[in-house]
Order: sequence, then structure tokens, then C-alpha cells
Amino acid sequence: MDGTGPALRLFVFHHAGGSHVPYRQWPALLPEQWEVRLLDAPGRGRLGDLPQLHNAARLADFFRRRLKDELQGPYAFFGHSMGAVIAYELTVQLAARGQALPVWLGLSARGAPRWQGEDKQHHHLPGTELQSHLELLGGTPDEVFDHPDLWALYEPLIRGDMRLVETWRPQPGTPVLPVALSVFGGSQDTSVPAQRLAGWERHTERFLGVRLFDGGHFYFLDDPRVLLGQVCQDVDTALALAADLPPAAG
Repeated sequence: MDGTGPALRLFVFHHAGGSHVPYRQWPALLPEQWEVRLLDAPGRGRLGDLPQLHNAARLADFFRRRLKDELQGPYAFFGHSMGAVIAYELTVQLAARGQALPVWLGLSARGAPRWQGEDKQHHHLPGTELQSHLELLGGTPDEVFDHPDLWALYEPLIRGDMRLVETWRPQPGTPVLPVALSVFGGSQDTSVPAQRLAGWERHTERFLGVRLFDGGHFYFLDDPRVLLGQVCQDVDTALALAADLPPAAG
């Protein structure tokens, strides 16, 4: 990249119980003019020495402070499952402070928030039932379930992340975002039905649609290229829309 900076800086937020590792192929599969930042939440990956955060607003604030010097120029957020909650909450926090907003928000495998009748609180499940739930979702290596010592290591992290997701609610009166927003999901994901994905339209002024792909909750793990092709298309659309907007506050 030259001194003018990247054409786009894309920040990728991982799922509950995860880290940046499942997304490590992405930078090579996205445009070379982009800077792709694969993030870790505290308590895992490259931030394994930091205490885990169990509250979505606090975790979003952590990223807002940590990334403050990078949230400039054209930038975008993509979040999968728990990462979608954090990407959305972070965008809400930036908007509330009048800071420059992402040109695009990509939310994957997470239904739109609702204030009553929320999904089952899986983080309270007994160990064997929690393992069965995670096996249905996919995305957790089999060896975590097969080795008691590994499960003992990962279980608190997974429960903490699931509690974050399952107890999160937007603040009452949260305004609609003036940000182009796309939603992604697996057509066989029984944990997040398509109507919950479509509900995100109520939270943005610029809804680009629901994009469904073959597969379950982790529909992109085997081959992310189809998803990333759609991400590139939607980012191009968002950049074109942003060019028609007045400059954002600094």
C-alpha cells in the first residue's frame, strides 16, 4: 500500500468461543488494495493474556478504544454470530459519539435483536447438553469435545461468550443507523431462521438485503470464497452510496 492508505480497511469480528484463526485465509482472498484486520476478543488468540469480557457494550467499547487510530478513511465491519453483535454495538457507540462511521456493516448468522421471547439461554446448559448444542452449530473442533482437559479449558470461554450474546439487548431508543448493512446466513442454520435475519432491516436506513448460502451456522468455513465475493459486491455498493452522503464527523 502506498502513502495514501488502503482502499478499504475491513475489520473482522469472530464468533463466540472463537478467535481470528478460522478467518486467517480471508486477507489473501480479498482485494489486495484492502487492509483486512482479523481481530481477537480478550481472553483468546493474540489477546489471551487479557481477561475475557462478558458484556457486549464493554467489549465494543474495548474495540472502540483499541482501534481508535484505525477507524478512519473508508472502513467496514464484518461480524459472525457473536461478532455480529459486537460489530453492530460498536457502530452504535461510534454513532452516539458523532465519530466517523463504517461505510458498510456485514452481520452474519445473528438474528436481529428483540426485547422479549429471546432465544434459549444456552450458556446455562449442563456440560453434555452444551456440547450437543455446539456440535449441532459446528465450528468447534472435535478434539475439544473428545479431550476432557481441552473441554475444561474452553468451556468457561464458550459460556462467557454465549452469555454475552444471549443477554445483550440494544439500549431503548437506539436510533436507526445511517450505514449500509448486509445480512448473511446459512440456509440450513436452524438456530437463526431467515426471518430473524431479515429483521435487521429495521435497524438501518440502507438495508442491502439478506444473503443466504448453502450450509449451517458456519456456512463459510469449508470455502469462504462465495461469501467473500458477495462481501466485495456489497462493499462496492456501500462505497457508491457513501459517495452521495455528506462527510461524516471526525
